[in-house]
Amino acid sequence: MTRSRLAATVVGRWVRLNGLVVCAYVVAVIAWQVGGAVLRIPAFLLPSPEAIFERTIHVSGQLVSHSLLTLREVLLGFLLSVVVSLPLGILVVYSRTLERVIYPALVAFQAIPKVALAPILVVWFGFGPASKITLAFITAMFPIIVNTVIGMKQTPTELILLMRSLRASEAQIFFKIRLQAASPYIFGGFKIGITLAVVGAIVGEFIASNGGLGFLLLAANNNIDTPLLFSVVLVLAVLSIALYYAIEVVEALVLPRPLRSRSARLETRVTS
Repeated sequence: MTRSRLAATVVGRWVRLNGLVVCAYVVAVIAWQVGGAVLRIPAFLLPSPEAIFERTIHVSGQLVSHSLLTLREVLLGFLLSVVVSLPLGILVVYSRTLERVIYPALVAFQAIPKVALAPILVVWFGFGPASKITLAFITAMFPIIVNTVIGMKQTPTELILLMRSLRASEAQIFFKIRLQAASPYIFGGFKIGITLAVVGAIVGEFIASNGGLGFLLLAANNNIDTPLLFSVVLVLAVLSIALYYAIEVVEALVLPRPLRSRSARLETRVTS
């Protein structure tokens, strides 16, 4: 197959899979633009897509600089949550005592609104990025721990018994069986965690910050700059989607195809 035919095949497949979705979004934007003009909705209540686009272009420099600041807080908080949550989830699986001690505390901690924690973190870590990184870390931690524990407990007992009959060590059982079986669940936790890390960073920027998308949202709200509000929300949505699919790319590179298929089935089951 020539390169041109291969490219045409890939494009055709993408259009078949996503064409309807793209058309739906285009129709929604056109209806928004036309409906706002016909109904004469005030711009401070619901600006038109054209006004939002123009405002986005006008403040693109600001959006980029504030987005990079928020992105750094999100990534550092998420990476910290991965480093802490994975070992903690593994310890919970291997120790019933730790499970009884840690799990109730985790559930109680997760039930606390993160807005209530933000002022405390500001007192502890100051107005700099450390408080936002910590809040992103706390917000992303819970789903990663829970998914790690669930995934580890889903390991087929028959495989563990088979490995023990072959005189495999606990380390070999962990790396070759338990970790492999849990990997779709762990990556599911990563996908949830990375989006929650964005929420945590923004909440931290709401409370105390002199930069970031959360700070820009508050500034636009104080100035009643509704087009800028929508621009920042749009950037946040794009940022979250990009981070989510970045995890999917890593998953595709790390996991073999059977485990990726299992992960896709798990996501379908959760969303259905």
